[in-house]
Amino acid sequence: MNKPLLATLATLVITGAGAAPAVAAPTTDAPVRATAAKRTAPAIQAAGFAGTVSLSNCSGSVIRFPGSADSDPALVLTNGHCLETGFPAPGEVVVDQASSRSFGLLNSAGTRIGTLRASKVAYSTMTDTDVTIYQLTRSYAQIKSSYGINALTMSDTHPVAGSAIKVVSGYWKRIYSCNVDGFVYRLKEGDWTWKDSLRYTSACNTIGGTSGSPVVDVATGKVVAVNNTGNEDGESCTVNNPCEVDENGNVTVRQGINYAEETYQIAACFGAGNKLNLSASGCTLPKP
Repeated sequence: MNKPLLATLATLVITGAGAAPAVAAPTTDAPVRATAAKRTAPAIQAAGFAGTVSLSNCSGSVIRFPGSADSDPALVLTNGHCLETGFPAPGEVVVDQASSRSFGLLNSAGTRIGTLRASKVAYSTMTDTDVTIYQLTRSYAQIKSSYGINALTMSDTHPVAGSAIKVVSGYWKRIYSCNVDGFVYRLKEGDWTWKDSLRYTSACNTIGGTSGSPVVDVATGKVVAVNNTGNEDGESCTVNNPCEVDENGNVTVRQGINYAEETYQIAACFGAGNKLNLSASGCTLPKP
């Protein structure tokens, strides 16, 4: 996974079969997937960061659904493995967990212009997908009034192979541009398995700290996935080396290729007032 730096160092000390993916350790501050020991930010792109956020160890974005109202409490999307209380175990689903986590809000140039704060973790899991959704203390209208920033809209339709996409990292203030290479029936990494994952073409060579970045469809401007992992060393199905598994159980390893988890299915699980309803018609997210 696109892990934080200090988690990498910890992995060198505490390593074992079945260990949690070395990504977002709850007590770390600086993310990196590689073994570098310093936070050396890549060059800032010209524009495109408005609505993204930086976390202490990951990237994220302020998001809304097609049915969200301006008066609704705003939401932040990042990875399940970025949850501050630790990685959800396989089969674990976290809902309505208290949180006061802070997020650095960016403008289009990648400048931090304010701090947003969570009121709770609305939903988090690493089962079937890899997402955390925080509810904030401010509404979309309040964020717009204070900072002039709109939330990114989540697509409620499946992404399309070949589409041009951008992976926008609020942590590194870097934008990766590539295309959707295809979709993976099952993506397995360590103890975790994700369904119908999105595979990038090689140009999106995401690094640690990009975990949780929104994957934006260039044509629509909507979020279609959330960046989460890549195969670093060419190993098969191990932590930081996810493998692809097809319907027949055949395993494929693509060293250097990175992946995201689709998000189109999330909209059906949030109703009026951005309230989570895992029993809603069409909601397929794992339940506690």
